[in-house]
Amino acid sequence: MSAERLIYLPLGGAGEIGMNCYVYGYGKPGKERLIVVDMGVAFPDMDGSPGVDLILPDISWLIENRNRIDAVIVTHAHEDHVGAVGHTFEQLGARIYARPFTANIARHKLAEYGIGPDSVKTCSPWPATTQMGPFSVGFLPISHSIPESSGLVIDTPAGRVIHTGDFKLDETPLVGEPWDPALWAEVSKQGVKALVVDSTNVFSRHAGRSEATVGPAVTELVADAPNMVVATTFASNVARVKTLAEAGDRAGRSICLMGRAMRRMIEASIETGVLDSFPKVVSSEDAQGIPRENLMLIVTGSQGERRAASAQLARGKFHGIELKEGDTFLFSSKTIPGNEKGVIRIINQLSEQGVDVVDDSMGDYHVSGHANRPDLETLQDVVDPQIVVPMHGEHRHLREHTKLSQAKGRQGILSVNGMMIDLTGNEPKVAEYIETGRTYLDGSVQIGALDGIVRDRIRMALNGHVLVTVILDEDDDPLGEPWCEIKGLTETGKSNAPLVDVLEEDLAQFLGRAGAKTLTDDDKLEDGLRRIVRQACLNEIGKKPEVTVVVSRLA
Repeated sequence: MSAERLIYLPLGGAGEIGMNCYVYGYGKPGKERLIVVDMGVAFPDMDGSPGVDLILPDISWLIENRNRIDAVIVTHAHEDHVGAVGHTFEQLGARIYARPFTANIARHKLAEYGIGPDSVKTCSPWPATTQMGPFSVGFLPISHSIPESSGLVIDTPAGRVIHTGDFKLDETPLVGEPWDPALWAEVSKQGVKALVVDSTNVFSRHAGRSEATVGPAVTELVADAPNMVVATTFASNVARVKTLAEAGDRAGRSICLMGRAMRRMIEASIETGVLDSFPKVVSSEDAQGIPRENLMLIVTGSQGERRAASAQLARGKFHGIELKEGDTFLFSSKTIPGNEKGVIRIINQLSEQGVDVVDDSMGDYHVSGHANRPDLETLQDVVDPQIVVPMHGEHRHLREHTKLSQAKGRQGILSVNGMMIDLTGNEPKVAEYIETGRTYLDGSVQIGALDGIVRDRIRMALNGHVLVTVILDEDDDPLGEPWCEIKGLTETGKSNAPLVDVLEEDLAQFLGRAGAKTLTDDDKLEDGLRRIVRQACLNEIGKKPEVTVVVSRLA
């Protein structure tokens, strides 16, 4: 038996949807050469991560083993797969490999950090392959809701692994390559050790629909709308953006793309040849002079993002254009779980303006980019792997997909973030556990999820904050009265006196009673002052705020 092993290690995307980061390794235990598949982000929310800009996978283990990394491979250009490449490139130091469209997006992300374009190598699709240490890797075209999405054929001394990336089985995707079962069967006919596979829609029991089915309904809606039409969708869904634009063009409307991400995706598609045509667009400045009934806006913000074009239009005006009663607003998208509040807020704001909102509750204006349960079964039958490893899903998705694989007579193993799987033998097994989690991009700084910064921010948001300042003279006696400043707290409590006055009175009494042991010990003094403030606030307003104590001593 060889002392070398083939390992699979998810660091993000297994046990959650988003923030994808997967590692494959081959070699002697602890000395394997590594390739990293995808480096994505997740997006924060005000409940769990207030003030945070982005959430990145915790790649501490990769940083510790950076000298063993031969490549970072990106399967496609969705933010949850490519969004972190710029933030992590210097930490890992490994070259990035991607197909042309994805490479274009990755280079722009790296350029924001002053990293040159040569750090990304553009790869051709299968049958072209690239040697990366002990791995030979090829990009296998597969349909998804973004151009040039690819599965990966990863050949190793221990056998062939197919990593699907995100995918759907669409033979008419309009933009990008269609699902080609013959190609996938050809790649699989020599035997596949493991299929590492998208699990997002494992609970959807009907076969997935093609992107081509959306066009007729959208065309009819846009043609029948009496006034201005605004449509929002995922900016990366280039096929959908083109469908929307063509519907507007057929209806005799001028098309205006609004939102930086929307324009960037279309530009990248044209630059890389993914799109060979797109209806003529007008600028937002020119759009202001076009009659409303002859105008269609295609805008960012389908998930309720506060700063995106949809939200700004809903709040009033964006780039000089405002919505009016009788306009139509189409959500050609599905609301991702967790984003419901933001989307509903926009819908209500639009309703208050008299705008007619059309969503996809009937399934006419959107199709998923992920394979449903019957499609997952079809892919398994085409590839016929020895082992199935579900990825890209919450724990419930991974568990259900594992059960599905086992019901079809295949070995399935549930692996969540940090669980290293040994794929070498005839049966997959857990090799070890790696500590992993999340890293927050907070402004321009990366911080650990357990550093306490965001926790303190949440506690201040929930409980308010009091700043206490005390000055002591050379003899450690209070110099004047202590004073307080409050933030996020009501100004008057049960006693009907100003809260600040109550706090300062209680603190003054405490200082008057304090002995030398307390007054000469900063820690004891701060603890005592903090305890007085929290108890007084609890009595007055029913809250125990966060308290910062500043003790100044005169020399």
